[in-house]
Amino acid sequence: MDTRLIIDEPARGSWNMAIDEALLESAGQGGGPVLRFYRWSEPTLSLGYFQQIANRVQHPTSSLLPVVRRATGGGAIVHDCELTYSFVTAIRDRFSSEIQAFVIQFHESLIETLKHCGVRAGLCGDAMGETKAEPFLCFQRRSSLDILIDGSKVVGSAQRSYHGALLQHGSILLSRSSQAVELPGIQELSKREPSHQQIVGDWSQRLAKQFGFRYRSCAPTPAELASAASIEHRRFANTSWTNKR
Repeated sequence: MDTRLIIDEPARGSWNMAIDEALLESAGQGGGPVLRFYRWSEPTLSLGYFQQIANRVQHPTSSLLPVVRRATGGGAIVHDCELTYSFVTAIRDRFSSEIQAFVIQFHESLIETLKHCGVRAGLCGDAMGETKAEPFLCFQRRSSLDILIDGSKVVGSAQRSYHGALLQHGSILLSRSSQAVELPGIQELSKREPSHQQIVGDWSQRLAKQFGFRYRSCAPTPAELASAASIEHRRFANTSWTNKR
């Protein structure tokens, strides 16, 4: 399967989200699958689509950070000492079981990548325990497909479908951020320090073998960049979008 591989330089949060959205729209119009890796140019809080902006008070440490609202659900993420990935592809049926299978396959291959780096991690599974209310932060929540190290979540993913295409993106917590000191990362939990370059290189090759990807390294097309600029202006950099809830 011919797949574009995009490894972006760190960028502002609103642009990162807009590029993901533009790639999703492009995939639905025949643009083909894309695997993208990116980081954030400054510590940024991303809210899940359904979260209330007023609930930022639940996490005072990040209260002064720039904020962006994702188009996917889930809890808030402090994007700082982490690596974000996204994957877009055309889909025939948004309700197909293969949609959830993407999360499983991506996470299982990432677990193998971490193992290769000397890090023991695993899926959360069914033994998640009961919580009366969902925490504000994504990495304090648990779902069966999250990746944990010694009970602490270090990877979570979310999905969105749009006009015959799927976006899956997720965050890999590499180390503890000073903006979220309650969340240990891979470095603190495993005493290992895999770099984002190491993870990108190993994981992308494992995904290629698993899915039959034939990579073409590139950047977003001019049309996708123009679409992203429009999307960013209308949505992700727009305070009415950010404060909509």
